[in-house]
Parts: sequence; structure tokens; C-alpha cells
Amino acid sequence: MATIKSLNKWANAHTYYPLDLLRVALGVFLFVKGVDFMSNQAQMAEVIKPFENIPGGMGILHYVAPAHFVGGFLIVIGLLTRWAVLAQLPILFGAVLTNFLGEMNVTNLILAFVALSVCLFFLFYGSGKHSTDYYLKMQK
Repeated sequence: MATIKSLNKWANAHTYYPLDLLRVALGVFLFVKGVDFMSNQAQMAEVIKPFENIPGGMGILHYVAPAHFVGGFLIVIGLLTRWAVLAQLPILFGAVLTNFLGEMNVTNLILAFVALSVCLFFLFYGSGKHSTDYYLKMQK
């Protein structure tokens, strides 16, 4: 717990609007991908195809869209950002891995790698000073 508090203090001392905009952009991207997966089941089935022989493959299908949808919203408003990012990491690792196990799509690989990198950054940085987490912490 002390580690998280020290990370929060560092992040709040070094917060800038461009980082907040990056967090919001990441959240919007994940939210839109979640909506896209929910509305386009054929695309989702194609993405999951390399993992269909793995036990729990159908569970992956039911985890990805809601995790992107809810996690993206939480990241946008800056509420439980680290937890929301943590829920995204297995999906994004899988998205990068899908390009090597299935058909290589360079655009999807770049998008997945950039989203994974930004998520890893916010896992350590947190939500920043201009977020719901910070607002709620200051209300104590």
C-alpha cells in the first residue's frame, strides 16, 4: 500500500494536461473498441479464432467486450484507473499475440502494442491529478 501511495504522490506532483488527454484518449479508444466488438460479432469471432481450441475460449469472447467497454469508461473519468488498466492487460497481450498466432495484421499489431504500452505507463503513473480518483481523495 505504501508503494501505491508513493506512486500517487509522485504522479500528482508531475501531472500535466497532455498526460490527462492521453489517459482520456486511451479510455475512449478502449470504449470504442468495446462497442465495436459488441456490435460486430463476426469480427470478434475472427479475432478469437486463434484461441478457439484453448479451454475457456468462449470465456475470452465474453470477457473482452465488456472489459473494454467498462474499463474504457473508467479510464476516461479517471476512476479506479489502475484496476481498469490491469483488466485490459491480458486482452492487450492477447491482441499482440494474436498477430503472431493467426494472420499478421500490421495495423492491428501497432494499435495493440501502442495501447499496451500506454496501459503499462498508466498502471504505474495512475490517473493523475485531474481525475475522479484525485477528486474523491481530496474530499476526505
